[in-house]
Amino acid sequence: MVMAWRDTLRTTTQHNIRTLRHAPLSELSGALGDLGTLLPLMIAMTLNNTIDLPTTLVFSGLTNILTGVVYGIPLPVQPMKAIASVAISQAFTKSETMAAGLTMGVAVFALSATGLLGWLNRVVPVPVVKGIQVGAGFALVINAGSSLILPLHWSSPGWDNRIWAIAAFLVLAIATPMPRLPYALMVFSVGILIAGIVMASFPHHGDFHAGIWRPSVHVPEGRAWWTGAIDAALPQLPLTTLNSILAVTSLSASLFPTFPPTPSTTSIGFSVAIANLIGCWFGAMPVCHGSGGLAGQYRFGARSGSSVIILGTLKLLLGLLVGEAIVPLLQQFPKSLLGVMVLAAGVELAKVGQSVSESQDLWQRAESFYGNERSLDDLKKDQEQEERNRWTVMLVTVAGCLAFKNDAIGFLAGLIWHWSLQLPRLTERLRGGRSVRLQDEQEPESGNGLLERNC
Repeated sequence: MVMAWRDTLRTTTQHNIRTLRHAPLSELSGALGDLGTLLPLMIAMTLNNTIDLPTTLVFSGLTNILTGVVYGIPLPVQPMKAIASVAISQAFTKSETMAAGLTMGVAVFALSATGLLGWLNRVVPVPVVKGIQVGAGFALVINAGSSLILPLHWSSPGWDNRIWAIAAFLVLAIATPMPRLPYALMVFSVGILIAGIVMASFPHHGDFHAGIWRPSVHVPEGRAWWTGAIDAALPQLPLTTLNSILAVTSLSASLFPTFPPTPSTTSIGFSVAIANLIGCWFGAMPVCHGSGGLAGQYRFGARSGSSVIILGTLKLLLGLLVGEAIVPLLQQFPKSLLGVMVLAAGVELAKVGQSVSESQDLWQRAESFYGNERSLDDLKKDQEQEERNRWTVMLVTVAGCLAFKNDAIGFLAGLIWHWSLQLPRLTERLRGGRSVRLQDEQEPESGNGLLERNC
């Protein structure tokens, strides 16, 4: 076991180094591909005093580094969105936010240790998982338009308006056919430059001080456990299970079909659990791995774990040395540029839905079910019907996710639709099995009669 782990880490490290040497700008650009999700929530939670920013940067940076080394893919470390939304809207204390993160850590650890995550990965239909991914992608696109770009004015302020958003989108369209062009790196550099100029124009930026990180333990009180678990962790659990574990595993297999090896749902679950069971005791933001972040980092050039190792190292240094002094700079980052980055990440995630009917198992499933008794035309018709069914199930799942803004409802809607479409096949299978049993019972009798006549 130890030798196998050592060999895996050696192979993954070689892959990370080789990829970074081959395309350093692409890896650096890809490292910034998930900032559209990370920055708004992290800044808002810091301003509401629901998390400790330096601690968040330190522990999320360490998680970035470790996952990049172990998995060799650009696996993101994102805020738990349901917990973040509730913490911001209900003005959670740090204790309540930490209680929510610790509750999630315990729940995901239990699901991983008991094998339930692996079981879910085996039994949940592919179209439902794809629907969760596509729904998350569309949700990112909608959020980019409604929360980041739509509130902007056409021409004011001069450093952040819709003209900037249109320009960033046009550059994105031009850069799309050129994958080696580090779009995210270019946009991020321009955004930081603009933010720095704006900061220099306004001298007062709030009570945020730089300093060496000094960790402190946050132990939630009794009432905080109840509030954090019921109000925040409970709605977060299905989102983490579906989008941060099952969908991440599926997307990893789609984006990296040959190498690196696809991480198992159990290992991803343990990664999420351990990150929160350690970091949340010190005031870190509850985090998870998201399929949207993986798609975003891949979209902007990341092809190995070196991208998130770079990002993690940067976050670790900022957390250790700079701390909350970086908040004013991030606050001034143009929403026009951030919105286009989020939009591109959402489109990249939604694109995985195109493979829902391209799975190689469709033809084998038809042959194994019907055997050689049906013609090739019949088998082709069955395959086409199966493809249509998969599209329908995926779209129903997407509709549930978007209409109710809840992945759990989309998941249940997709499952119900999937099994309703399987009823005719199950009925036919039961009838076929019954006819085979009757035939088996009749064959010995006809054989005995033939022997009697020959005698």
